[in-house]
Amino acid sequence: MAYTDAYSDYHAVNLDAQTARASPVELVLLLTDGLLDELARARAHIVHKRYEQKAKSIDKCVEIIHGLSSSLDLEHGGEVVANLANLYDFCAQHLNGAGIKLDPTMVDEVVRILTTIRQGWQGVQARHG
Repeated sequence: MAYTDAYSDYHAVNLDAQTARASPVELVLLLTDGLLDELARARAHIVHKRYEQKAKSIDKCVEIIHGLSSSLDLEHGGEVVANLANLYDFCAQHLNGAGIKLDPTMVDEVVRILTTIRQGWQGVQARHG
């Protein structure tokens, strides 16, 4: 148990350090990475019939997605940002459906979408430093 606590403490400190110096795009990438990690856990919980952990994991994923969506500038972002907001909304709804139907393939679909979105943010980061 002590090893797990030490790892969690290290991870929290490391994440705090990363977020303290991150640009907005880097923050989105960090959140997306965390989201993809949590999606893998949610999928495993579904597969292994750990329903209570599945519910917590999906709730955490949906919260992260809502956080990503709420940070979008819908007023000035144009069609691309509106489409991104729609994709985030679809992902949140689809994850809730995956939790209800206990369908890991629905989680896989969300992972594919979010991986594509992440690649787009990486492209933005590459173009703008």
